[in-house]
Amino acid sequence: GHSIDFPPSKLKQGCGEHTIYVLDRLADEALKNTGFRWGRPEYPEEEMDEENIVEDDAELTLNDVEKNIFQNDLEEEEFEEEEQILDLEGLKRLSQKNQQNESSKPEEILESTTDAAAWKLEVERVLPQLKVTIRTDNKDWRIHVEQMHQHKDGIETSLTETKSYLDKLHDEITRTLEKINSREKYINNQLEHLLAEFRAAQEQLSETKERYRQASGGVTERSRMLAEISEELERVKMEMEDRGSSMTDGAPLVKIKQSIQSLKKENTQMDIRIGVVEHVLLQAKLKDKTSQNKQVHGTKNQDTFDTSVY
Repeated sequence: GHSIDFPPSKLKQGCGEHTIYVLDRLADEALKNTGFRWGRPEYPEEEMDEENIVEDDAELTLNDVEKNIFQNDLEEEEFEEEEQILDLEGLKRLSQKNQQNESSKPEEILESTTDAAAWKLEVERVLPQLKVTIRTDNKDWRIHVEQMHQHKDGIETSLTETKSYLDKLHDEITRTLEKINSREKYINNQLEHLLAEFRAAQEQLSETKERYRQASGGVTERSRMLAEISEELERVKMEMEDRGSSMTDGAPLVKIKQSIQSLKKENTQMDIRIGVVEHVLLQAKLKDKTSQNKQVHGTKNQDTFDTSVY
């Protein structure tokens, strides 16, 4: 039930785009006939990277601090909402608790009875647990601001150093340009007459080139005419050679003599034929005369015989 736009000979190789197309369609039809249904994909659980593993349980991260601050804010908001929802009895109990707390407060100044050395030891013991490690996030705007300040400081330091080098280079270039200008002025003053002679020579050269161009134009025209005349001369020479060879050559005379002899032969043959024809005609005339004479004599004898009979 599928239409294809390639010849079956493409499948003889057993590989390629067309073979894969046929196998794909056959696999789809097989899955349809077996009633196969695709299920939901099950993604594997991602394992924690070694960098994200906290070595010390008591170590706090920036995310934990933010979570704690967020939870405290939520608790305060919930507590405020509860305070708004309390009825009169709740307010009374809350006021009694506040009064008890105020009455329980000491009125005199409290003095610490803890030893300073023991306090320092306790601080040293608890200090690793109070350590807060803030992991940098490349998407945090503070990191970008710090990077901007660092780049700015680097640019300023580099600019100061580069500016000093550029100023020195600028001074050296200006001094070199001044020296070059002074040397150019000195050379121009020393070579002024030579430059004038050079300009005059250039003008003379341009004039000479112009004359040469005009003369070369006339030469080309005359060379063209010479070529035409030489061609005409060659043609005339060839004609003269042909005529001289034809005049000195005896082949035409031989041909003429041969033609004359052939004409004479033909004339003799014609004369012979004419004589033969005349002889034949003469014999024919003689035969006719003899036959006529015979007829005339026969008629005369018959007349004489008839008269004798009578």
